[in-house]
Amino acid sequence: MESEAACTQFEELVRTPIFRIGEFDSAILHNQAEDCIFKLVRYPRFGPDRSPFNPSFRAHISVQGKRPVPVGYYLMIRPGGQSFLRGGLSTNMFRDATVMIRDYIAEHGDEFGEIIHSPEFLKYFAVQGTALKNVPAGYDKEHPQAEYLKFKSWYLKYPVADEALNDSEVFIEETVRLFRIMKPFNDYLNKALDGFQMPAR
Repeated sequence: MESEAACTQFEELVRTPIFRIGEFDSAILHNQAEDCIFKLVRYPRFGPDRSPFNPSFRAHISVQGKRPVPVGYYLMIRPGGQSFLRGGLSTNMFRDATVMIRDYIAEHGDEFGEIIHSPEFLKYFAVQGTALKNVPAGYDKEHPQAEYLKFKSWYLKYPVADEALNDSEVFIEETVRLFRIMKPFNDYLNKALDGFQMPAR
């Protein structure tokens, strides 16, 4: 019962940011909170932890809800200083997506540089992701964004301290503010991913 109550509280917490994010990104306004939230169920056969539940409350708010593409606004709440906000593409399992973003950065490197080097962006974020040791074949090793052509995923991550969750109104206000700063980065990746098709299950 406690888990059900916590899930209900998290759903209510997600509902408000959807409307607030919609003020600057109207494409996500059609979402219902429950469609953006991941289940607490863990799949023990895929890891060493055999407990049936994942004690993390997670949501991804994008044009297609919790699907990883198009990229959107990700929120995870987990005790012990493990909560965070995230934007961009954090998975590298979609090879086509990786190629599309690399190609787009190669062709539109100036725009990428303007986004990730803007003062407001740098105040809170740095681009993260798994990366190759070298620029892959077919790309210019002297490209201004050569470092990011090595990447296989491109995402932003902002840690959230446990005490920041004590006041939900303040937390939501800060979350929305940071997601607004993330938006140009997300928009850039989504332009790169235009036409991407999620693999059939």
